[in-house]
Amino acid sequence: MTRLGVFLFWLLHFLPFRALVWTGNALGLLLYSLAARRRRIATVNLALCFPGLSDAERTRLAREHFKMFARGLVERSILWWSSAERINSLIRVEGLEHFDAVNGKPTILLVPHFVGIDVGGQWVALHTDGVSMYSNQKNRYLTELLLEKRARFGEQRLYSRQQGLRSIVKEMLKGKFFFYLPDQDQGVKDGAFVPFFGVPAATITAVPRIARMTGALVLPCITRLLPGAAAYVLTFYPPWENYPTGDDLADTRRVNEFIEQRVREMPEQYFWVHRRFKTRPEGEKKFY
Repeated sequence: MTRLGVFLFWLLHFLPFRALVWTGNALGLLLYSLAARRRRIATVNLALCFPGLSDAERTRLAREHFKMFARGLVERSILWWSSAERINSLIRVEGLEHFDAVNGKPTILLVPHFVGIDVGGQWVALHTDGVSMYSNQKNRYLTELLLEKRARFGEQRLYSRQQGLRSIVKEMLKGKFFFYLPDQDQGVKDGAFVPFFGVPAATITAVPRIARMTGALVLPCITRLLPGAAAYVLTFYPPWENYPTGDDLADTRRVNEFIEQRVREMPEQYFWVHRRFKTRPEGEKKFY
């Protein structure tokens, strides 16, 4: 069944982009209706982060998120099987001068969990060699497929979370980008509770620590899915100045504050189906 599903997924990349958008939107509405657990997680997250919205407003936002989430899944077929020329043609880049200024230098590419994250990742892979981390899937075939498709352009290096940071640091010191996703709840063993929309969230403090170890610049990068068939906008923001400061908590707060600002600009595209507030301070009631 897994290989059949991948075959059907492969067929999608032959569709015109407008048809893929329609397919993603339709799938998103279906998932919103059927995926009760993920719908509840998204609803809880939105209530925590946007308490000023009415229930009806949050419901509309959750529905729009599921459409965008499904678009991100369906359109990944382009990233995995279409040509470099087609991929490049669909992406408009803003702030390219910031990318060019740090290319070849140790750099943390700060990439929060928006639904267009893989689009940005594939554009970067088309234009430079980098290093990133991955999580093993329950299905070994899917893990191998994921690794193959994320490394299909250039000489990308991918390491599992279980391998730690040592190999990544070595690659960064050679001048490679580290494509880093800083905003999932992985407990507080290597992090701390840092506010996210005013709610204490378990946040890894790796960004300032890696920047300090490698002398790396921090270059934020966000990809936005546009309405209709207009495709994507990939935005590189200016590298952060005076970072790290030596205060890991303050520096990690800066990461979360930056993500908050971008979420407010396009709330429907943030990854609300993740249990961002799963880990709670001792004695505090769980949200999910």
